[in-house]
Parts: sequence; C-alpha cells; structure tokens
Amino acid sequence: MSACAVDAVSTTAPLPVLGRDVRVPLVTGGEVTYAALDYAASAPALQRVWDDVAAYAPYYGSVHRGAGYLSQLSTDLFENSRAAVADFLGCRADDQVVFTRSTTDSLNLLAAVLPAGCRVFVFETEHHAALLPWNEADVTYLDAPRSPREAVEALERALADRDPYGPALVCVTGASNVTGEVWPVRELAAAAHAHGARIVLDAAQLAPHHPVDIAELDVDWVAFSGHKLYAPFGSGVLAGRADWLRGAEPYLAGGGASRAVARRADGGVDVEWHDSAARHEAGSPNVIGVYAVAAACRALTEAGFDRLVARERHLVDRVRAGLAAVPGVRVLSLFGEDAPRVGVISFVVDGWNSSHFAAALSAEYGIGVRDGLFCAHPLVRTLLGGEPDAPGECGAPDEGQSLNAIRVSFGAGTPDEHVERFVRAVGELVANGARWIYRTEGGRCVPDVAA
Repeated sequence: MSACAVDAVSTTAPLPVLGRDVRVPLVTGGEVTYAALDYAASAPALQRVWDDVAAYAPYYGSVHRGAGYLSQLSTDLFENSRAAVADFLGCRADDQVVFTRSTTDSLNLLAAVLPAGCRVFVFETEHHAALLPWNEADVTYLDAPRSPREAVEALERALADRDPYGPALVCVTGASNVTGEVWPVRELAAAAHAHGARIVLDAAQLAPHHPVDIAELDVDWVAFSGHKLYAPFGSGVLAGRADWLRGAEPYLAGGGASRAVARRADGGVDVEWHDSAARHEAGSPNVIGVYAVAAACRALTEAGFDRLVARERHLVDRVRAGLAAVPGVRVLSLFGEDAPRVGVISFVVDGWNSSHFAAALSAEYGIGVRDGLFCAHPLVRTLLGGEPDAPGECGAPDEGQSLNAIRVSFGAGTPDEHVERFVRAVGELVANGARWIYRTEGGRCVPDVAA
C-alpha cells in the first residue's frame, strides 16, 4: 500500500456507533471515554440502525396476523427485511432466508433438518455454536489445520474416505473468532461439492468485516448473528438452499409455521405446514430485531465494504505491530503471519493471568476486551499447547500465567484512538505492572476497591 493510500485510510472516519461518547471511571482516578474492543462478542449498534429502528417503533404491530394498518405495515417491513438480507448475502433465486435468534440458533435449526443418515464434518477449530449442534448426527471432528491448504486437503481426505457414501454436510467458519484468520471458504466449498457434500458457512465473524456472497463462495447455507453485525435485539439468519428446510418437520411447531390445521375424526390433528421460510419461524417473530439486521446490511453496503475493509486492515496492522514490539507477548495464529485477518486478535502475555491483564486494561485504561477460551475451547487449547490452568489468585504479574488468552476485537466503529490507547496500555502493563491491587471474585479478577 502506498503512503498516500495509508494516509487516506488512516483519515477515514469510523462509522458512528452507539456508546462512542460513553465515559467510564478509572480506579486510579478520573474517567475516560470507553474503548469498546470486544466486537467479536457483540459489536455496538450502528447509529444508523438505532435511528431506523426508532423511526419504525411507533408503527410496530403484529406480523402476518392482522388486517390493521400497522400490522400490514409491519408485515411489509418484515418481508422487505428478508429481501434486504438476501441482497446483502447475494442469495440465489431459489434460496430461503430464515430468521432465527442467533448464529447458534441457525446452526441448530440446520442440524434439526439434516436428512437421515447425513454425515457431518467439522474442524475442531470452530466456535461452539458450530461445533456442538451435530451430536444427533454422525459427526467427524477434524484436527486443527496449520495452513489453508492443509484444511482443504484434510477435508478432501475425510470426505473421500466416508462410508457409507451418502448425504454429508461440512460446517466451517469464515473467520476465526479466536485468531481472526480468514478461512479458504471457496476452496472448501469446491472440495465439499466435488465429493457430493454440502457446506454451511458460519459467517458470524466474517459478515461484519467482509462481503459474504453465497453465490460467489458457492456455499449452500450461511449463518450469522445481528448482534455481531452492529444490530441489537437478538436476531440471526440462516440463508441458503430450501430443499432440506422444506423436507423436514418445522424447527418449532406453532402458529405461523402451519398453513392449515384440522381435527380428525379420531380426535387427532392434521397439520399442513408452510413450504416457505415461515415453516421454521413459528410464533410471533422478532420484527424489531429483523429490521435491525436489515438496516445494518443496508448501512454496511452503503458505506462501502472496500473502504471498511481497507480501514480495518490498517487497524489490524497497527495492533499487530504494537503487540510485536512488547516483550513477552505472543499472538495466537494457526495459519502464520501472512494469513489474511479480520479485526480479531488473541494473545497471551508471559507471567500474566489473562483475567488479571484484562481487568487492568478495563479498570486502569477504560478498555474493554475479553479473556478466556472464547467458546472455542479445543482451538484455544491447541494454540496454547495444553489444558487451561486453574485461574489462580490475582496479584503481581510474576504469580504465573493461566492457559487462557486475551482477545482484542474491533471493526467499522472503532476510532484510531482506541487502538492506540490499547497498544500503549499493553506496553505499560508489561513494563510496569498493574497500578492497582486486584482480587479474585467469582473466578474473575476484579479491582480491590478497599485498596
């Protein structure tokens, strides 16, 4: 990237998000603007999303249920939101967009509609939302690959060796919620299809940072969550091929999923289920959450993903360079230094309990990060080379290191100042130690207010 390009990226403003001006107290005195660097867990809501939801809120009404004006308006908004999400994902003409509660809910829905005898293949590197729903199926867990090519080759071998040769599904992340590394989704999809399998993409960490196009990637389904896409209110999406969804019993039985219900002469009930996405959307839908997701999709598209990706790459490079300059800091990676990444970086610090380090970042610098195993226990243990230690007591840095990690994550709403403060804080904590006394409470390190 040329110097002019770097200057252009570094001066590009972040997208406005809620909470950007919130100030928090420091244990050392005074207060500071909060640096939200935990986007991988839940990203702050875009101001645009909040404004769109607030404008609609007075017109909120029941969806698919009423003849009144507000009900009809809400129904149109709900279905137009479905179309907006389909456009955002580049859905094919016959794909369905099903609204769920989250990525976890989406993948559990897909697990519930698998055809009989379906084999599932999933890497141990997945988030638990993608690792755990398949226990009712015949599932094969693949070891953590150490390069994109190794991932493709391992999948090809596993699919070729499966017996019996029947329906199969591959589940893979688009970007790791631990390392931020982008996975070779298109190549994995090609390998799956070459061996008669289908593939679902967990795009929870990819979609907020990078365009996701179902047709271009040639994946069969995509799952993601609104709360990571700058949209609050608890909605998720499962989008993709309709045949398995239509061929299975509804994920939830109830109103909205049924087209017709009649009593039988023997006292039972006959049900005709919808063939549309409504088949798996029983109950009153979260229209506010769905509209928030659609608003976020439109906002990110209008902002221009090329600009957002370039700016985030600038932030990633700044954080990685800053951490590399601090003695005793090790950034976690599967694919190596040159692997493309989104704004998710996990690391460990020699001699530090991760909870202690994260607590000090918050209490002394007003920086919010995450520590632990990030709902990806097998992956973090593989990267750290063992089982996690007991948390231990908080105290001086030389009291030992827990085999957990610290994760910093950011995105379209992150100001440069937050990243610069984080890099500076890491260097100061490693060089000088914490300035406050911490104690263990409920298994976590917290500032000792009596100190």
